[in-house]
Amino acid sequence: MTMSKVLVRAGAVALAASLLGGCAAIDKISNITQAPPLSPVNNPTTQPNYRPVSMPMPEPVPVAYSPNSLWRSGSRAFFKDQRAHQVGDILTIKVKIADKAQLDNETKRDRSANEDSGITNLFGLTKIPFTKQAIPNRLLTTDSTTTNDGKGNINRQEILQTNVAAVVTQVLPNGNLVIEGKQEVRVNFEMRELLVAGIVRPEDIEADNTLDSQKIAQARISYGGRGQITDIQQPRWGQQLFEHILPF
Repeated sequence: MTMSKVLVRAGAVALAASLLGGCAAIDKISNITQAPPLSPVNNPTTQPNYRPVSMPMPEPVPVAYSPNSLWRSGSRAFFKDQRAHQVGDILTIKVKIADKAQLDNETKRDRSANEDSGITNLFGLTKIPFTKQAIPNRLLTTDSTTTNDGKGNINRQEILQTNVAAVVTQVLPNGNLVIEGKQEVRVNFEMRELLVAGIVRPEDIEADNTLDSQKIAQARISYGGRGQITDIQQPRWGQQLFEHILPF
């Protein structure tokens, strides 16, 4: 490949990156002096990325009613239970995360190879033609050395403690509840987002209609933000582009 073709392709890549970056820049320029907009309150089951949960369930058990009786099998209490139990009900999730991890990994590998090969006799010829300056027993010599040294260190500690209200979006056949909650807090020009989703047992919901996040199965908890401070902490889009394209 000639140098001119390389320059043309590099220019095309740079032009495409500039166009993509320009679109993002136009969007940011239009929001100068404005805080990040809040998301509208809507039905989570109507979102494009919503997927109903399907889990293996036991066979349903029919409910038996007794004639002339105030009681029925499967009832939790005589008085109405105020805890969330059906689609649309709201419960409070107590998010408590205290995560700490420390890992040290070190890898070192050395390998060296040296080989000599030659021809001292070929079809009865002790002297190979057209090789006046070559040594017959050392016609081929290879030498290779490989060194690999890697070291990784992870020291992480995260603490998150907050409350968020979640909505029951689905009731599974065995009675478990699929919940999803989203909270947005805007302070000046920074938006903080908290997302909670998963499957819970009605028995784990406390009497005050609260639930600890440790009791959520298939838990999906996300805490992040967007705004001016988040943009400053991220590398520029051009730097991220070159980090993905350049092989070195």
